Amino acid sequence: MDKVLTEHQRNALRTALAGRLVVLCFGAGVDSTGLMVALRAAGLRPDLVSMADVGDEKPGTWQHVERMGEVLHAWGWPPVTVCRKVPLAATGYTSLSGNCWKNETLPSLAFGLKSCSHKWKTVPQDQLLMGVGRGPNQRPPHPLWLQAQAQGRRIVKLIGYDCGRADLRRSHKVPASDRSFDYLHPLQLIGWHRQDCVRAIVQVLGPALVPIKSACWMCPASKVWELWWLAGEHPELLEQALQLERRALTGKHSRFNAVEFGATWEELVRNADSFPSTSTTVGLGRSFAWNQWARVNDVVDAEFNVRRDRGDVFLAMAASLREADNALDARGGSAAVSVPPAAPVQLSRRSSAAVLD
Repeated sequence: MDKVLTEHQRNALRTALAGRLVVLCFGAGVDSTGLMVALRAAGLRPDLVSMADVGDEKPGTWQHVERMGEVLHAWGWPPVTVCRKVPLAATGYTSLSGNCWKNETLPSLAFGLKSCSHKWKTVPQDQLLMGVGRGPNQRPPHPLWLQAQAQGRRIVKLIGYDCGRADLRRSHKVPASDRSFDYLHPLQLIGWHRQDCVRAIVQVLGPALVPIKSACWMCPASKVWELWWLAGEHPELLEQALQLERRALTGKHSRFNAVEFGATWEELVRNADSFPSTSTTVGLGRSFAWNQWARVNDVVDAEFNVRRDRGDVFLAMAASLREADNALDARGGSAAVSVPPAAPVQLSRRSSAAVLD
């Protein structure tokens, strides 16, 4: 553990967080898991570990949450507290994908917006702390919030943005504080990229604890290698995503204009290799439709069912396209994890995840 951080990095974290009321926002991906390892190496312990469940994470993500719950128990840390947005019963849905299906639309990220993350992740974690007075999300304030109010102190939320270009761009849009909380990006404070997180996880916990990428199975930010991986690992989820996309692009809220493209969305998906250049969102890939990608690459049959007999081919394609710093590279012998791992944490069968509805 003492080789995970330099003395300068350790001091930077301690200076920023010692004596603070700390909430670690856990996304169950590489960065937030690496953040846990970094805090542990600095001798720091959060007061709360929160995670928002949007209802559409991949099964492997929940396996990782379970295993990290055991790690946190071994460390003497608080468990992962999972919170969920509870829609009004009249909506008829309980998840982000259910919301999209009911309203015949795509996740807001497909249109260049971020409302799905705010609505299904940020707000539930805020409500977990501050409480809600009435409605389906009603709950009392968390003891940590009451402590902060009684002592006149502010809670700092830790967000796992690393030093990669995309995360640096995202972090610049997050204020250092608002009326309720302060925000800090510890991985950027110590200069860690995603590869550093992978290396630290392998060194301290072992390669089996390097998680898959944490994201919804229909996330518009998915890269092509992730589509191949989804086809091979979870074909039923890819099929649900294709159905969701078709419903949105042919439904009542579709932005697709058949006059502009000279054919309907369905005709182009079935007969063309790509869509004409446009600023209009044409699918979950924004500039491309997952249905069309799946048909062109022989991932699906004529009925758009994923070809189960080609799973090994799909996974091989995913492995060939995956970049060195992406999740799962620890299991593939990537140079990104060349640091020999220390003795892995011994995990029991005891679960340490607390779930709050």
